[in-house]
Amino acid sequence: MDNGQMPPVQPVQAMPPVQSAQVMPNGMPMVQQVQVVPEKKKDIAGLVKTIVIVMVSLIAVTFIGLFIWMFVQYNDVQADVDGQINIAVAEAKDEQAMEDEAEFLEREKYPYKTFSGPADYGQLTFEYPKTWSVYVAAAATNGGDFNAYFNPIQVDAVGKETINALRLTIRDKSFEDVTEEYQKAMDKKNSNLTVESVTVGDAAKNSEVTANRYTGTIPNTDLSGYIVVFKIRDKTVILQTDSVLFKDDFDKLLGTIVFNS
Repeated sequence: MDNGQMPPVQPVQAMPPVQSAQVMPNGMPMVQQVQVVPEKKKDIAGLVKTIVIVMVSLIAVTFIGLFIWMFVQYNDVQADVDGQINIAVAEAKDEQAMEDEAEFLEREKYPYKTFSGPADYGQLTFEYPKTWSVYVAAAATNGGDFNAYFNPIQVDAVGKETINALRLTIRDKSFEDVTEEYQKAMDKKNSNLTVESVTVGDAAKNSEVTANRYTGTIPNTDLSGYIVVFKIRDKTVILQTDSVLFKDDFDKLLGTIVFNS
């Protein structure tokens, strides 16, 4: 310096100690291995995502399967409902057709015809459907029994097992004798024939009479029907239907009976 003074001495910084490298026995330096720590948080997040995806997939598959099952069930139920509706419609049509046919047949019976029996046998009269045919088998012009048969459309060959809508017999026999025959038939072991007292005839024409009405298997046949027996003078009238199918017509007919006492 110009003033002849020495410049100040700067302190020297201490150098960090130099670590000596470890030396292998063969003189080679030892290389230290660094252990890598896995990223645990990333692995857990990935596992959670995988679980969520699997669960969502399972739920989706379940819902798809449930939807398919419900769709199949719906189709089955719908098919069953449609089938039941079709059956119900068909049954309703059949029932309506039967009702229409029954109404037609009932209308065809009107106006009723009037039957008139022999004058010397009390001149029994009654109304019967005009759709019935009549066959007089025994006119009793010379005494004996009077027999006539009635049936829709035509009268078939008359026999014990032939079904007729109506059989009319006026027997030249007392009421007591005829009813005794029916009582004997009722007394048989296997008979199901029953009897009750009824009133038949046209009340408006003062032509009512008390009669025996028998219900069940007709004697000496396998036919199930109705028989009405009543007295006219010294004769006995027997009105019989061979089938319960003709019950309504039979009952109407009984209410129109007129005869000469």
